[in-house]
Amino acid sequence: MLLLTIKNNYNDNSNKNYSRSNSTCSCRKVWKTWNDPYDIIKWNSASPDWHTPYAEHDLRLGGKFNFRMEAKDGSFDFGGVYDAVTPNQYIEYTIGDGRKVKVHFSGTGNTTYITEEFEAESTNPIEMQKGGWQAILNNFKQYTEKN
Repeated sequence: MLLLTIKNNYNDNSNKNYSRSNSTCSCRKVWKTWNDPYDIIKWNSASPDWHTPYAEHDLRLGGKFNFRMEAKDGSFDFGGVYDAVTPNQYIEYTIGDGRKVKVHFSGTGNTTYITEEFEAESTNPIEMQKGGWQAILNNFKQYTEKN
């Protein structure tokens, strides 16, 4: 059984958002669920009226990804290029608009910690962005606990 606990630790003095979670599952399982396109389409959404019908993922330095996110009132592609990948430990990528994201996976045995950091964009309010990224992480937690 996987148990993820999520704690927000936002630094409001910058354009970066930090989300943290820990699980009673191995890094290997968390890493697989985070990166497998089959799993991504099941957990990558911010609310029940959104879904990700398509996920393309080439997890390697210079590899590209594209997650098609859709809602009743619109859709968009979330894509970019991987800048660094250390299996079961770290992913860094640049989103198509130039913002950076860093995801750390660490732990021992059946305890895994995830720390995700992203740069905020300038169009939407920071609290809205934090809420959206956190909601996706919450869906990851819920999906991973069930599978």
